[in-house]
Amino acid sequence: MASVYKATESLQKKGKGKKRAAADEKAGVVEKKRKDKVLLLSSRGVTQRMRHLMADLEALLPHTKKDSKLDSKSSLHLLNELADLHSCSNALYFEARRHEDLYMWASRTPNGPSVKCHVQNIHTMDELKMTGNCLKGSRGICVFDGEWDTKEEWKLMKELFSHIFSVPRTSRRLKPFIDHILVFSILDNRIWFRNYQIIDKDPLHPSGPPQTSLVEIGPRFVLTPIRIFEGSFGGPTVFANQEFVTPAATRASIKREVGAKYRARKAVEEEREDRAKRIRADVGEDELAVDKVFA
Repeated sequence: MASVYKATESLQKKGKGKKRAAADEKAGVVEKKRKDKVLLLSSRGVTQRMRHLMADLEALLPHTKKDSKLDSKSSLHLLNELADLHSCSNALYFEARRHEDLYMWASRTPNGPSVKCHVQNIHTMDELKMTGNCLKGSRGICVFDGEWDTKEEWKLMKELFSHIFSVPRTSRRLKPFIDHILVFSILDNRIWFRNYQIIDKDPLHPSGPPQTSLVEIGPRFVLTPIRIFEGSFGGPTVFANQEFVTPAATRASIKREVGAKYRARKAVEEEREDRAKRIRADVGEDELAVDKVFA
């Protein structure tokens, strides 16, 4: 009896769906279905904080498919094949360097474009301990500030991030509920990522009319764009950030400054010892020295 009831209910739902589609077609409403899926994976050598950041992004984006770590850092074209195997049209690849530097590749597979960014100031949900909370698997609203429409490279990255971070309505693990927003802000030529919970006050509350407020959930991180490629994980360079300095070069310059200070201090010490030797040679032996008097 239960199976008959379920079959009847499914047929009724299908009939309602067909009637709704016919009504939309008569009204001229055409809904474009988007089936974007995101492949999420990393390279070897990621640290604990990097893994926690990936876990937070996987919880925020129910349309992601996680894969095992990629062994080779030079054969990034394999990511297009992995995305095709998982039926994904986007890819987020986190590349770790020297166990302390993290780079994020965001690509539209298999034809591109793709962008490479340096990830800084990583704070995961466990570290922040924010009071905000959201339903796992719910849809998030992607919000971009006005700076994204000022330059062509920002417009391209905005379109790419919109396809990756906006959850489509056709996702299987999606819960039809919107309770948080993903904010992408541009400041100092960097992309600042924040996640906020949408809180609506009860309209029947005696304190006054309903109000909407935002409470941060996490995670938070900052992206510095390095290059935009025409293809997926390679190809001709469309945009290059000339102001970007690699973390390895920054650390090397700091070490050179410390070494220069050390060499200057040693040079002053050697000069002081040479001056003392010359003074002793010019004065000569003291006749009233202790060794001479009490010899």
